[in-house]
Amino acid sequence: MNSAELKAFAKDIRVNIVNCIGSIGSGHVGGSLSIADVLAVLYGKHMNVDPKNPKMEGRDRLVCSKGHAGPAVYSVLAEKGFFDKDVLLTLNKGGTTLPSHCDMNKTPGVDMTAGSLGQGLSCAVGFALGSRLKKDGATIYAIIGDGETDEGQIWEAALYAGHQKLDNLIAFTDYNKCQLDGYTDKINGLDPLDKKWEAFNWDVIVVKDGNDVDEIDAAIEKAKKTTGKPHMIILNTVKGKGVSFIEDAVPGNHSMPMPQDKCAIAISEIRGE
Repeated sequence: MNSAELKAFAKDIRVNIVNCIGSIGSGHVGGSLSIADVLAVLYGKHMNVDPKNPKMEGRDRLVCSKGHAGPAVYSVLAEKGFFDKDVLLTLNKGGTTLPSHCDMNKTPGVDMTAGSLGQGLSCAVGFALGSRLKKDGATIYAIIGDGETDEGQIWEAALYAGHQKLDNLIAFTDYNKCQLDGYTDKINGLDPLDKKWEAFNWDVIVVKDGNDVDEIDAAIEKAKKTTGKPHMIILNTVKGKGVSFIEDAVPGNHSMPMPQDKCAIAISEIRGE
């Protein structure tokens, strides 16, 4: 996809997110919307995956460690054709294949189950090690949250990945500056976040506008050209990006009500109508 197509793809993902969460009336909309752009770039341009063969050997993998953003992952997978878009309307309902947090045993295209925050990066490190041993050429991607970065397991995984020089691992921090209980700098400040990852022997790229598909694309291209270290791309994002009344609700938009009238307004705004 070119730049214009990636921007359109991100809008489609956002519409899917709103419809998905709106189908149950509330959910983790803020942190789902903030990663729509990176998901568009990954699945629209960079990831080697096959919707008709979700378990394809040697495929690239994504671990969405910030598991509450499951609706965003489901939205891009549906848009890519891993399953029908109508399934999005079953989010977190009885018998669904789309639980609140991603489950690799239930959803086609999901490579790792997400649960307790902090665990996903360790899983991504394991995938990267396995891929290197198998020499299958896969790139492993992971998305972590800034609030999640408070977890000690994140830094254990970071230490080991740096030691192993896992240059087939590209991780992203969704640095939207908010977490469940409030602003990250009030709860447990992370700055200077780039220097922390560099100290763990990671290649670090800071994206000034983490909701700009062109900047994200350029960062991924740059990371792929750097060898000998795992990569951390810090995305300065807006929680709830794309819908003004959700953006304005920070820090209370981690999870919020999404009745149908609000969904209609959100979708109209996303589409620029």
